[in-house]
Order: sequence, then C-alpha cells, then structure tokens
Amino acid sequence: MFRCSRHPLATKIKYVMENKTATDQPVPAPRPPVSETASLPPPRRRFRAAQFIIVVIVLAVIAAAILYYVKYIAPFETTDDAFIDGYVAFVSPRVSGPVVKLLVTDNQRVKAGDVLLEIDPRDYQTLEDQAKADLAAANTRVRESEAQILVDQAKAGQQNAAVVAAQATAERAEADRVRYESVQSQAVSATQLDLAKTQASSAAAEVEVARYQAKAAMAQVDLDRANVQTARAQVQQAQARLEQAQLQLSYTTLAAPRDGRVTHRTVEQGAYVQTGQALLALVPDEVWVVANFKETQLERMRPGQPVLIQVDAYPHREFKGKVDSLQAGSGARFSLLPPENAVGNYVKVVQRVPVKIIFDEPINSPELDIAPGLSVSPKVRVQ
Repeated sequence: MFRCSRHPLATKIKYVMENKTATDQPVPAPRPPVSETASLPPPRRRFRAAQFIIVVIVLAVIAAAILYYVKYIAPFETTDDAFIDGYVAFVSPRVSGPVVKLLVTDNQRVKAGDVLLEIDPRDYQTLEDQAKADLAAANTRVRESEAQILVDQAKAGQQNAAVVAAQATAERAEADRVRYESVQSQAVSATQLDLAKTQASSAAAEVEVARYQAKAAMAQVDLDRANVQTARAQVQQAQARLEQAQLQLSYTTLAAPRDGRVTHRTVEQGAYVQTGQALLALVPDEVWVVANFKETQLERMRPGQPVLIQVDAYPHREFKGKVDSLQAGSGARFSLLPPENAVGNYVKVVQRVPVKIIFDEPINSPELDIAPGLSVSPKVRVQ
C-alpha cells in the first residue's frame, strides 16, 4: 500500500484532484478604478461629440469662405495684364551739326527750359549775319526809292510847267497867224504869212511834246512808288530770312520741353547729329495705369469707380486710383496687323480692352520710382 501511494501515477492523480478543488471557485474579473470609470462617457456619446465638432468647423469654414468671396472677390474685377504708362517725349534736333556741349547724364531729373545740349552755332551765326546785312541793304533800297519819288515828282512839275509855257507860245503863234491872214493882201507878204503858219504849227507840236513828257514824268513817279513797294517787300523778305536764321541759331541749343528724367540717351559730346535724330527721351512724372481687362469683365465697369493698385516693384504698398476711361475698341483692333476673322477658320478668343486708370495720390515722391513699363495688379470695385 505504501508502495502504491508512492507510484508516479498516483502522485499525478493526487495533484490533479487538489488543483481541481482550488479552481472550482469562480475568479472575480478585475475592475477598473472607480475614478476612471466615472470621468469617461460611453464610446457612442464620445463619437457623437466628435461629429458635432467637425460639422461646426466645416460650417464655419464655409461661412468664412462665402463671406470672404462676397466682401473681397465678388465686388472687384482684377487682372494681371496691366502696366504703368505715360507720355515719353523724345528730344530731337531741328538743325544738324556737331555737339559741342552735353549738359545732362543718364536718369538725371530736369526742369522745363533746362539746357540739355548745344550744337556748334558758327555756321548758323554766319547765316544770321548775312541775313542782317541783306536786311540793311533792303532798307537802303527803300530809302533810295522814296528819295527817287521826290526827284521824279520835281521833274513831273517841271514838265507840267513846260506844258504851260508851250501852250502860251502856241497861243501867241496862232494869234500871229490869224492876224497875218486878216491883213495878207494889204501889209503882209506871203512869206511872212507862211512863217506865221509854220510857227503856229510848231508851237502846237511842242505843246503835245510837253504834254507827253509830263505824262512820262507822272508815270515815272508811279513807277517809283511801285519800286518803293517792291523795296519794302524785299525788306520783309530779308526780315523773314533774318528771323529764320535766328531761329536756326536758337535751335542749336536744345532745352527740355517739360519736367522729367533723362532716359535712353544715345548722344555723346562731339557726335554729329542730324535733323530729326532721336537723341534722348524725357519721362515725365505724370503716369497712369493701362489695364487690359477681358471683355467679360466690363459689364459693370464704369468711369469713376475706385481702384486699388498694387505695383509689383512695391508689393507692400497699395495705391488708390479711379477708372478714367475705357478704350473705344479692343487692343487687337488697333494693332499693327488686326485680325481678319472672315479669313480661314474662326476660333473665338476672348478680347481684351485697355482701361485707363489714374492715381488719386501723388506718386512722384523721392522714395518711389514708378516709371512706364512696370507691372501692376489693379482691383476695380464694380459694386
């Protein structure tokens, strides 16, 4: 019996029976601490709260987007096809010659009337002196013609007196002839009668000669008056040539036609310049914006509408302006080669119309350099 209890199989059975009695009792499950279970909601309630928060955030984003669109996008029309523009004055000489003085440099600011350069004036000074001499000679001819009128008027008066004297002589000779004819048969010979007739005829002829000479003298006076008018016209011609020479002499000095900055200078001192040659350009301070909007953006655009202007060169500044005018036609219509839509296949392309925008504030301050050609982004408030 003792051996049986020591058998390995009996030992194993005994061990199983002992463990079975120990494991038959139910083991209670571990429970979480009371504090954690009391603070956390059930999983379904937590999921619904997360959904509500997400919906609120989405609605807030949509409302913000709608508000941003209504306030900052819908009331405006904008384009990036916009540039600063202005009238650029090209300075060209009106006479030719070598440049003896160059008084400006690149990008120098000048005022209207400032001397830019000078052309050699000696040739034009000679022309002016010659014109002055021609004018003096013309004035002398006028005085000579006026003096000649006085001389010829005196001659005409002398010829008129000669006519009177010839008429008196002719009347006496005619009276002698009549008297001799009345007493021919009594006391006058035929020879004396013939002589009286001859003297009467000669005196009458001298009267005619004197009359024609008087007429010639008067005609000479009229001719002298015409010569005076011609001389005075020559004075006017000489005066015009003098003024032209003085103008050409003044053209040797080129002055700035307006305020601005010297740009695109292509002339150097000593260079020979020709008439009409572009020497430099003056860029004025008065500039504006030319914005090329699409034709679909022009429905509500009107002159006078406010504009916010952002220049790419100064991205941190915003300028105020207003719409000045809209061009009467698209940009393509006024190009060098306008499109011919009736030729070939037609493809509809949205056209752009230039819109002129002017600044409401001065922009020619020293810290700004807004010049033609700079890129601009305008925003026109159309409602």
